Amino acid sequence: MTSKKNNDQVKSEKNEEVQEQSVETTSPTETKSEAKSETVTDTAVEPKAQPESTTVEQDKPTTTPQVEEKQGKRGVKLGVIAIVLSILFGGGLTYHMQQKDAQYQAQLNELTAKLEQTKTALTNEVVAAEKATIAKATEISHRADTVLAQQQKSIESLQVALADVKGRRPNDWLLAEADYLVKLAGRKLFLENDAESATLLMESADQRIAALNDPSLVPLRKSMANDITKLKSIPLIDRDGLVLRLTALQQQVDDLPLANAILPEAKVEKPEQVSQDINDWQANLKTSLKDFSENFITFRTRDGNVIPLLSPQQHFYLKENMKAKLETAIKAVYVEQQDIYVAALTTAEKWSQSFYDQENNSVKEFNKTLELLSKQTVQVEYPVKLETQQVLSDVIRERLRREVTTLVTEEK
Repeated sequence: MTSKKNNDQVKSEKNEEVQEQSVETTSPTETKSEAKSETVTDTAVEPKAQPESTTVEQDKPTTTPQVEEKQGKRGVKLGVIAIVLSILFGGGLTYHMQQKDAQYQAQLNELTAKLEQTKTALTNEVVAAEKATIAKATEISHRADTVLAQQQKSIESLQVALADVKGRRPNDWLLAEADYLVKLAGRKLFLENDAESATLLMESADQRIAALNDPSLVPLRKSMANDITKLKSIPLIDRDGLVLRLTALQQQVDDLPLANAILPEAKVEKPEQVSQDINDWQANLKTSLKDFSENFITFRTRDGNVIPLLSPQQHFYLKENMKAKLETAIKAVYVEQQDIYVAALTTAEKWSQSFYDQENNSVKEFNKTLELLSKQTVQVEYPVKLETQQVLSDVIRERLRREVTTLVTEEK
């Protein structure tokens, strides 16, 4: 029994080895195709089970379930392997597609950025070209306007010149000469304050207007008469004479003698008399002693300020200050500043009376001259403008406009 059992076990082991070899031979085909794996294993096992001996056929019912169980496990393993492989293949394919998608998206973003840059550059170029075109057109327009304005002025000047040549009157030069004299009188009056020359020039201009013998110029002559009257009412100031006299006083300052120390006057004291009354013996004694002492020493008291003598340095400063004040008065004469002129001469007169010898004749004459000059008027109110200038300009412009209008009407 035991030998039979051992033989059956040996046969079963051989059958298992044969089945394993058949499975191993069919395994490469299963890796290549997942759908045909199970059929291949079945066909591989079945043909190899037929050539067995008769001794094995007696035990076939006992070994078939084990073979099928092993085949099922192997099929499950192969299925799991196929699923894992499919998952790996699908994951790799998905990862590859994601990488491609990210690459395409990056390329698309880059192309979009380049397109935006190109669009911005084109917009800037268009705007710059538009601005340049507008600036060029504006410049051309301004240049054309300037040329047209110059041509218009040239035409007007030519018309005026032609009208002047064609419609000139024989006596118009007198009117132009009168205009020149009136303008010159205004310059003399307002720039040089020369009222006398301005009056003579206005009278000469009035003579030119009178020579025209034109009744339409009566208002002009009336304005000229008013201006001449105003100019003649202006007081004439001998500025050169005032300046010369002040200059002479400056030269005289060095020779003026200084005053000595000035003491206040002493009070007049009545001499005391000795009384006849015996009771005043004490007062009489004092009076007698005082009279006796005055024969040797005399005391006199004075109330008041004592003005001392000036030192040489102070004397020098006094003379220079006196000259400076006189120089200020000279400048005030030319600029017509009355207040400065009077203040300078008043100060100089005060210093002269304080520090120079008032008993000297030269000092007396110096003070009299200062007082006389300080009363002179150096400031004059001039007319603000000459009435004749505007009236004469209007007359000349009206005549010229009338001639130009006449010329243009004849040309039409």
